[in-house]
Amino acid sequence: MENSSAGRREIVRESYSARSQEYTDLFGSMESTHPSDRALVTSWAASLTGPVLDAGCGPGQWTDFLAQCGLAVSGIDLVPQFVERARAQFPDLSFDIGGFEALDAEADSLGGVLSWYSLIHHNPQDIEAPLAEFARVIRPGGGLLVGFFEGAAVEPFDHAATTGYRWPVAELSRVLATAGFEVVETHTRTGSGYRPHGAISARRRSGENT
Repeated sequence: MENSSAGRREIVRESYSARSQEYTDLFGSMESTHPSDRALVTSWAASLTGPVLDAGCGPGQWTDFLAQCGLAVSGIDLVPQFVERARAQFPDLSFDIGGFEALDAEADSLGGVLSWYSLIHHNPQDIEAPLAEFARVIRPGGGLLVGFFEGAAVEPFDHAATTGYRWPVAELSRVLATAGFEVVETHTRTGSGYRPHGAISARRRSGENT
């Protein structure tokens, strides 16, 4: 069970539920985000039309940020405590509990999906399932922005909540292409006191639905 995708989701849910207040205190505000990340998300948001999903919204800070960018946005997260906090803090926005493997959205219905560090706990062999679901719901030409821990190889590491995975930009770009996306741009950042960061902006290819 522990090695199945459903088992992993339950481990992630329980791990973050136990640390939801700590996580919110540390990372649940835009002040805790890097200025270059805010600039990247702002420019990405400006390229989108139509509704947007914040997949793995946590306590909702990025969802609200996208709304402030003028987008019709909703959030989804596995962790009930995060969704409860997001609903309380941002009552004008919509938040739901759930995973990414079976989204409650019609095919080709979204202008974009933000997946900011929300795929970091997926086993490499399981990551194609949520990416395929993102490709299903994003309209052709729509955008996907993924934030992740960057590394020289696909490998696990001891994350504070539960096992996370590093990805080389080139390898995650390849997986995105297999899922039906065209990579638009990539970003990496290193610095003292945090793990190397990666981000990939991609566009759903026209004429494909996985």
